[in-house]
Amino acid sequence: MHNPSTQAVRRSVIVLALIFPLLAAAAQLPPEDADSWTLRKETDAIRVYTMDQPNSSFQAFKAVAMLDVPIENLMAVMVNPKSCVEWVHNCSESHAFGEGDFYDRYAYSVNNMPWPVADRDYVLRIRTHGNREDGEIVMDLNAVPQRLDNKEGLVRVDSSDTYYRFVPMGGQTRMIWIQHTDPNGSIPGWLVNSLLVDIPIKSMEQLERVASKTRYQNYELVYDEEGKLTAVVPEKTEPKSGDDDS
Repeated sequence: MHNPSTQAVRRSVIVLALIFPLLAAAAQLPPEDADSWTLRKETDAIRVYTMDQPNSSFQAFKAVAMLDVPIENLMAVMVNPKSCVEWVHNCSESHAFGEGDFYDRYAYSVNNMPWPVADRDYVLRIRTHGNREDGEIVMDLNAVPQRLDNKEGLVRVDSSDTYYRFVPMGGQTRMIWIQHTDPNGSIPGWLVNSLLVDIPIKSMEQLERVASKTRYQNYELVYDEEGKLTAVVPEKTEPKSGDDDS
């Protein structure tokens, strides 16, 4: 017979083992409320901040936006593995690969860079979690470059951490996007840093437009018995009169 205290310790170890990867991923990025964020640009609905990072010549950015679309529409876009090309500025290719599920999956994407800089490609692990109680959804995207072979003519990004947080606000959604990327190769920090402000603004404006398109309408969030988000699926519609239900 196991000692109850021993069982409790084992359960704690298991829980820590499950959450530690998420904590480790988040630890790569500065927190939302850090004092060191510097406001760089502001539009009607978007604010972009940057922050110097230790041991890196590349800055992190934080973009905060109020998007005029419900969270269900946005998540319908985000779970589409090919949607990067629809809304992320300069994303020219994107697809899922390998085994995975809603909570933990993998994606590959390519970003065009200004000439004469070589285009970059990303191999990403994407983890998604949310709960019904507050309605918020968080996505962590982390570079895992070794999971796919390098491709000729492209420079593989081996260090990139991205955090998305979506907060439902009635029919609108507050989105927080924090990212730090080391694009690898011989590319000056000043060039990358000069692009940091416009990329999230252009991307978030486009995301709002894309999420308003017909193909991303009428989705719903699915939760399990514990209130944890498990899927984003098209809403079930009632059959029209005279339709065959079989």
